Amino acid sequence: MTTLTIWVDEWQMQCCGENFASGGLVSWSLMGADPEDYVDVIGEERAAELDFCEEHHGQEQQGPTSLEVLSIAEVHCRYAMPPRSVDKMHGPVPGTTVLIPVDRATGWTQAQPDVRFAGYLVTARRVADASEGAAARGR
Repeated sequence: MTTLTIWVDEWQMQCCGENFASGGLVSWSLMGADPEDYVDVIGEERAAELDFCEEHHGQEQQGPTSLEVLSIAEVHCRYAMPPRSVDKMHGPVPGTTVLIPVDRATGWTQAQPDVRFAGYLVTARRVADASEGAAARGR
């Protein structure tokens, strides 16, 4: 079984995402993920595993993909203004990632000390149609 690792931004979930759960089926628009964009948030090793990010706002590279969600991890990290920043924007602080396995994703999480919710890392597999996903769950 080939699995995919997908990033789901917290702001996209809070804006217009639908709740999802491990073992459930989703239909997501996916966009290729550049691992370099996620290194500071999830670390180099996890970023290298990313295949896609889930997209709600018109930048999709393909139509919706049917997926069975296999696992979900909340991603939290610390944010701070980078040294010598001229734009005064806070960014993720490398090395501060906290991953919390969960069974369900709603876009909202319990506050964690010293870190802020950034999104979800989801492991999923492609499903040809809904009946195939139901059959897989029944195994």
